[in-house]
Amino acid sequence: MDNENKKKICILGSTGSIGTQALEVIGAHPDLFEAYVLTAGRNADLLIRQARRFQPAAVVIADETKYAEVREALADLPVQVYCGEEALCQVCQMEPVDVVLTALVGFAGLRPTVAAIKARKTIALANKETLVVAGELVTRLCLENRVAVLPVDSEHSAIFQSLMGEEDNAIEKIILTASGGPFRTFSPEQMQTVTAAQALRHPNWDMGAKITIDSASMMNKGFEVIEARWLFDVEPERIQVVVHPQSILHSAVEFEDGAVVGQMGMPDMKIPIQLALSYPKRLKSDFPRVDWYRLGQMTFEEPDLKRFPCLAQAYRAIAMGGGAPCVLNAANEVVNLAFREGRCRFLQMADVISECLSRMPRLDAPTLEDYLALDRDTRQLATSLL
Repeated sequence: MDNENKKKICILGSTGSIGTQALEVIGAHPDLFEAYVLTAGRNADLLIRQARRFQPAAVVIADETKYAEVREALADLPVQVYCGEEALCQVCQMEPVDVVLTALVGFAGLRPTVAAIKARKTIALANKETLVVAGELVTRLCLENRVAVLPVDSEHSAIFQSLMGEEDNAIEKIILTASGGPFRTFSPEQMQTVTAAQALRHPNWDMGAKITIDSASMMNKGFEVIEARWLFDVEPERIQVVVHPQSILHSAVEFEDGAVVGQMGMPDMKIPIQLALSYPKRLKSDFPRVDWYRLGQMTFEEPDLKRFPCLAQAYRAIAMGGGAPCVLNAANEVVNLAFREGRCRFLQMADVISECLSRMPRLDAPTLEDYLALDRDTRQLATSLL
């Protein structure tokens, strides 16, 4: 395939877990994909190495103090170098870009994703916080601009795949699977003293630090319920979280006749990343396969909301609606970092989040400016509560 016909990919967050795996997929299919734009927050060293290998048209380093370093390191290449958060929004809108892979972590992904939608780019969505924080706004913008959103989360990709060819059939229930994380079998007493080092040892998935902590607290699953609600237009009460420690069934859909259609595979993020980039085609890969004879049992359990109070707070925010999920996310980003830095206990995270949900104003139909202000004010409150 010549250069003109390759899909040109803008990766927001190319140095993170999703971004680096996306570049592996692009590197394995150089005839189909081109890494057209790469962006990073602070990791200048890795961004420079990626740019030297893939030679994109442009790179962005969000941390302006690293701009000179990146520019000098790439001075011999025909690569445009930009810096700052505003540049993240601008590169999404570059004319040749076909797909924007939003792999930024947290609230930082919202504004660039909105910019890409307004530029009518296909969105490969790995930044779940975009829909958690502003699902109503983002969904409306996608409809207005006729933009396709292809989920990259393994669970939402599984639901997406389970719905292929089922457009005319009503969904009765979505079954959203969760590994249960490293503390699934811990007693309430043990949960009092768990450390960040323990929480970062996820049994099945290789993810960034923030998402790994969210997985350990099961806040990640609460976020995914909100994300699924917007992606698939299903009421939250029809989304059932099921703990499945083996992480082989990635999620499923139950239809009105009682049939359940699910997607299985090894816990490998490159599978949903590749599908989002290649859709509607599936590409041959050398990703690990399930060994059915050695797999043994697959088990399923109900999540324990007492052991995982962050998941309970997520359900509370869903029920509150309006700006509450934005408050949930902002407070969680503060306590997640505080826990990783040893300034907050594991179970204390849910207490701070609960207090923020109680104190912050409830906004109906917020605008983008409302979300930005609510995020800022919630972070200040959560920091003061710590």
